[in-house]
Amino acid sequence: MLRYSLRPLGLAAAALLLAGRALAQGQVTPPASATPAPGQVPATSAQEPSHRAEGPAENWSLHFQQTVIQQWHNDLRPRYAGDHSLAPRENAKLSLTTTLFLGRRLWKGAAVFFNPEVAGGSGLSGATGIAGAPNGETFRIGDPSPQVYLARLYLRQVWALGSAQEDDEDDLNQLKGKRPARYLALNLGKFSIADYFDQNSYSHDPRTQFFNWSLMSAGGWDYPANVRGYTAGAVLEYVQPGLALRLASTAMPSDANGPYLDRHYGKANSLTAELTKSYAVHGHTGTVRLLGFRNQAAMGSYALAVRDAGPDAPDVTAARADRRTKCGFVVNAEQEINKEIGVFGQLSYNDGHNETWAFTEIDRSLSLGAVSTGARWHRPTDRLGAAVVANGLSGDHRAYLAAGGSGFILGDGRLDYGLEYIGEVYYSIDLPRYHASLSPDYQIVFNPGYNTSRLPGPVHIVGLRVHVEF
Repeated sequence: MLRYSLRPLGLAAAALLLAGRALAQGQVTPPASATPAPGQVPATSAQEPSHRAEGPAENWSLHFQQTVIQQWHNDLRPRYAGDHSLAPRENAKLSLTTTLFLGRRLWKGAAVFFNPEVAGGSGLSGATGIAGAPNGETFRIGDPSPQVYLARLYLRQVWALGSAQEDDEDDLNQLKGKRPARYLALNLGKFSIADYFDQNSYSHDPRTQFFNWSLMSAGGWDYPANVRGYTAGAVLEYVQPGLALRLASTAMPSDANGPYLDRHYGKANSLTAELTKSYAVHGHTGTVRLLGFRNQAAMGSYALAVRDAGPDAPDVTAARADRRTKCGFVVNAEQEINKEIGVFGQLSYNDGHNETWAFTEIDRSLSLGAVSTGARWHRPTDRLGAAVVANGLSGDHRAYLAAGGSGFILGDGRLDYGLEYIGEVYYSIDLPRYHASLSPDYQIVFNPGYNTSRLPGPVHIVGLRVHVEF
C-alpha cells in the first residue's frame, strides 16, 4: 500500500531534482562528499561553518538533498498491548524526504533562505511505541502520503564586531563569501531550532549520521517545533573564535505534536539559551555546549490527570491549562581523539511534570558514542558510528503511563517501569562520484516504551539509508 502512496512523492522529488540541476548548472560546485568528516557538521547559516573556501563572493546558493530510509524489526510476542504500543508484526516501513535549499544575498551582511520540502512514508508502528524512535526522518503523523510544505523561510542579518574575516564556502543555507570572525547575527522567520542549538559534529543529522531520535537531538529537550520539526521566531547569536552564545524566542505548536504553531505568543512560547565553548587538547579539538530551555503552552498535568481519572484510564488532555511550563537543560560534549576518531556524549533533563508537547516522551537521557573514518581499511571518506542511549521518565510521567494513560508516542495500557536502552551501529559508504552515501544500520532496543514486562526480549531493527546531496 505504501509503495503506491509514495509514487506522487517520487514524481515531486524528481521534479525538484531536475529544477535544482537546471538552476545550479554553472553556479554550484557539488561538495566532494555527501558525508561530513569527524570533527565537522554539515554547515548551515546557523553555525560556525566547518569548511572554508577562498574566492569571489556569490549572491546565490542552491543545493538539494534526498534521503530514503527503509526499516524492519523482528516479530515480537507481546504479553499485552495498548493504543500506542509497538506493533508485534509489521511490514518494512519506508520514509523519503526531499529538500531544496535556496539562498539569496540581499545587502551587506543580509541574506534570505528558502527551503521547500517534500516528505512521505511512515515510521515503524507510526513512530509510536519507542521513546527513542528509530528513524529521525519520520514524523508522528497519521497520513503517510507525500506532502509538500515550507520547511524554512528566514532572514539572516550579520553585523561585524571587528575587522578580521574568514572565508565561507557555498553550502546548505550558506553563501560563499567573506564572514566576520567575530559577529552578531539575527535570524528571523521559520526554521528548525535544531539548526542553531544542540549541534554535535558526530551525532545530530539523521540524513548522514545516526538514525535514532535520541541521538539526533538531546532526548530530554522537548524542543519547540510543529509535527515536522519546524518553528517560527528569532535567534540572536554572538560568535567569536572558540566561543558562541545563542538566544532564541520561538513559537510552540497549538496542540501536542500538532501541525500548526500557536499565534497566541503570550500564552505559548519557548525560550532557549546555549553557550558553546571550543578548546584543544594536545592539538585535538573539542567542544562543550550548555543549553537551558523553558517552554510554555496549554499542557496537561500528569499528576492531575491521574488524580482526576476516576474509574477510567487517565487522560492528560483533560488536565490541560494555559501557561503550563516545562524547563530543562542539556550538556553536550564532543572530542576529537585523532584525525580519524571522535567521541561524544549528551546528558539532558526536563522536570517532566507536564505533558510532552513537541518532541518525544523522554524526560532524562544519556548518550555516549564514537565515530571513525574508514581510513584504516582504505576508505577515508566512509564513516563508522556506534552509540548507546539510556532514556528515562519523571515520576509524574511514569505514574501516568502506569495508570493506563497515553501520550502521543507511548501508551501500552500499563507500565512496569525500567529505563529504555538503545544501541545503534551504522556504516556510511561514501559514493562521491554520485554525491551520495549508502548506510546500513542496526539498532537494538531494550524495554521499549520503558516497559520491562511487555516483551520477552529486545527489539532488533535493521535499516538502510540512501542519501543524495549536491
